[in-house]
Amino acid sequence: MHRRNSFDFLVLSLLSLSAAHLAAQNVAITNARVIVGSGVVINSGTVIVRAGKIVSVSAGAANTDGLQVIDAKGMTAMAGFIDGHRHVNTGPNEKVQMQQLLEAGYTTILSGGGPSEGNITLRDHIDKGLINGPRIIPSGSIQQARTPEDGRAAVRKMAALGIKFTGEMRLTPKPGPTTQEMEILRAVVDEAKKAGVLVQVHAVSPQAMLAAVDAGVPLLVHSPNDGWLTLEDGQRLVAAGVKQLSTTGFGVPVFGVFANDNKPRFRDGQPWPDAIIEGEGRGREAGYKVVNGRTSWDAGVVYGYGTDTNYDPKAGLEHELKTLNLMFSMQDIIKLMGPNTASYIQMGDQVGTLEAGKLADIILLDGNPLDGYWNMLNTKVVLKSGVVVVDKR
Repeated sequence: MHRRNSFDFLVLSLLSLSAAHLAAQNVAITNARVIVGSGVVINSGTVIVRAGKIVSVSAGAANTDGLQVIDAKGMTAMAGFIDGHRHVNTGPNEKVQMQQLLEAGYTTILSGGGPSEGNITLRDHIDKGLINGPRIIPSGSIQQARTPEDGRAAVRKMAALGIKFTGEMRLTPKPGPTTQEMEILRAVVDEAKKAGVLVQVHAVSPQAMLAAVDAGVPLLVHSPNDGWLTLEDGQRLVAAGVKQLSTTGFGVPVFGVFANDNKPRFRDGQPWPDAIIEGEGRGREAGYKVVNGRTSWDAGVVYGYGTDTNYDPKAGLEHELKTLNLMFSMQDIIKLMGPNTASYIQMGDQVGTLEAGKLADIILLDGNPLDGYWNMLNTKVVLKSGVVVVDKR
């Protein structure tokens, strides 16, 4: 009889936890400074969430009956961070790594590459609740293609697995892509159009970037770090409808992440500037990156946010933000991190801003990001699809 009572108690406990989980999707965030992401800022507002989606965003108070209330006085509500190009995959440390991403404020990640199956496994572990983590959009590796048919076959495999993005394809920077690279790229782009897959290219020079544009590539994973763009170059991207990510921190030294010795390091932990991949010397890439990013922006390119890293998420966020801060205002940074990156990952109608009808991917920050990027490093609460997944209040 005692064992039966224990079993009943366990069932009731599980049912209670399930009910609490569902109730957590009906939330009112009150007294928040709301940065909508569209350029609108509400100094004291309320965000209502039901069934995982935003129902309303309004100034002042609202009816919160039957809702879990989160008092955000002194905090800022904004859309969860999206990294349009971060290297993630399944593995023994995925539980810790995914939790770190959430705690940094990320709610959506587009995988930067790696084996397709590993990306899918990671996504499924999170979707099934085996681990806590941001929404993962898997990509498929294309790097091993040696012939046009190899490239086509890789795309068909991705499509069969339900993958909608290729991983980054690398093109020779200078003097520009080889004939073989371009033949493979054109075949991949052609097959991808048939299969409904979007091609991403790693083009680190203006020559490579423009060759990718001419081949019909829709997505560039970062601004060039090997030579200067012109406004005319940027306008060619706009005319072709090409979208681009930042990765501006590529050539900027990292401090205190890999060792607390005040020595500059590249983003893989090796000495800076010698470890910069194909670097010109003395870290010139840092200058190319941010200036070229601003040039793309001023030309009208849909310019989003990507780190192209796999190290500590909060440190990587800080590194990218402080570099962007050299050339972009906080209003610009909020736009490029929110709606622009959402557009890049093809989820502009679902995430990136706090508006009615969108997924309730919401973070609460301790401070006002419009006062400085450092206030984007103080995430206190994270909701993903309306569920509170981080609460550090």
